Amino acid sequence: MDNRIIAVFTGNRAEYGLQYPILKAINEHPQLDYRLIVSGAHLDDSFGRTIEEIRNDGFEISAEVKIDMADDTLTSTAQAIGSGVISMSQALEQIKPHYLAVYADRFEGFAAVIAGTQMNVPTAHIEGGDITEGGALDDSVRHAMSKLAHLHFTTNQQASNRLLAMGEEKWRVHTVGFPAIDLIALGKFARPEEISAKLKLDLNRPVVIFTQHSVTTQFDQAEAQLLPSLEAIRKLANDGVQIILTYPNNDAGGRKIIDGLKKFAADRIENTRVARSLGRHLYHGLLALARHPSIRVACVGNSSSGIKETPAFGCPAVNIGSRQKGRLRGVNVIDVDYHSQAIYDAVRRCLLDPSFRQDCRSGENPYGVGDAGKKIADCLASQPYDLPKLLTKLWVWNKLESI
Repeated sequence: MDNRIIAVFTGNRAEYGLQYPILKAINEHPQLDYRLIVSGAHLDDSFGRTIEEIRNDGFEISAEVKIDMADDTLTSTAQAIGSGVISMSQALEQIKPHYLAVYADRFEGFAAVIAGTQMNVPTAHIEGGDITEGGALDDSVRHAMSKLAHLHFTTNQQASNRLLAMGEEKWRVHTVGFPAIDLIALGKFARPEEISAKLKLDLNRPVVIFTQHSVTTQFDQAEAQLLPSLEAIRKLANDGVQIILTYPNNDAGGRKIIDGLKKFAADRIENTRVARSLGRHLYHGLLALARHPSIRVACVGNSSSGIKETPAFGCPAVNIGSRQKGRLRGVNVIDVDYHSQAIYDAVRRCLLDPSFRQDCRSGENPYGVGDAGKKIADCLASQPYDLPKLLTKLWVWNKLESI
C-alpha cells in the first residue's frame, strides 16, 4: 500500500518553527510522506527570506507558492489571500495530497485552507480553538479555518472544548499539545557559549529579545504603538541591558514597524542590535538562558511566542498591548500597555527580581510536555480514510433537524 501524502503549508518563520516537529514526525513515519509547500514571508527578502532556514534543516521543498502582498494595508491583505488561493490550488493540483496540514491563524494559511477545502482535500488544522481577543484578525481567521478543516489538533484542552462547542464532531478533535515543546524537550537549540560567540553577548549582563508585531485591526497605529517600546529599550540599553530587536511578521502595518526599527538601528545605540530573523536554533537558545539562575534574560513584545514558548524555558516575558489578550498564559508573563515606563518597569522586574524569576522557572507550562508531532503523524496515518465522512460536517444537519 502506498504511503499517504501529507502536504504541509508554511508561510512564515514563526509558523515553520512550530511545524518543524510535525514535519520531522511525518518524515520518520513509515506510512507517511510529506510534501512541503513554502509561501509568504519565507520567499520575501524584506522579511529575511527564511526559506534558506528550511533548506538548512534538510527538508525538501515541493512547491514555492508566491502570495503577492503589494502594500502595507488590509486591502493588500485581502488581495494577497485571493492570490494565495489561486497559487495554492495550482500546487495542490500538482501534488494531489491525501491531507493538507495548515497551522494556526495567518492570512497565508487561510488562503491555503480555502484552496484545499474547495478542492476536496481533507484538511488538518493545527492550533485551532485558541482565542486572543486582541484586536487582531486572528480569532476570526482561526475560527473560519477551523470550520473549513476536517481534523483538528489543538494545543490545550480549553481549545478542544471550544471546537466542540462550535459543533465539531468529537472524533475530529485531538488534544496533542504544543508542537514546539517537542524540540524544546529534546534540547535542540544553541548553547550559551554558542549564543555568546555568534551574537557577541556578555552573559554576565542581562539580555532582552524583543519582537513587536502590528495589530491588524489597528495597522495604521503600528508605528505609534512601537514608539513607547523603543523609548523603554533606549532606557534599558543605557542601563547596560543588551537588547536584540527582530523584524515583525508581514502583516498589514509590519513594514511601518520595520521602518521604525531601521531608524532605531541608524542611531547605533550601544547595547542594541536589530536582526531580521534569528532562526529557531538561536532564538530558543536565548530563551533557554533563563534556565540558568545566574543568567538574566527576558522575552519582550507581543509575539505569541512570548506567551506559548517561554513557559517551557521558564523565561520571564513582558507582553505589550492587546494583541495576545485572552490567550492562555503561564505565571511567567507580565502584561503591560503601550506605555514606556510600564514596559521599562516590567522588564526590570523580569531581569532583577529573583523571586519572580524563580516563579517563572518553577511555574507549570499550560501547553503540554512534548510529543505533539508524533501524535499528529500517528493520527494522520491511522485515521480511517473515508473521504465522504471526512468531508461531510454532519453536525450542521443534526443541528438543523433539532430546530
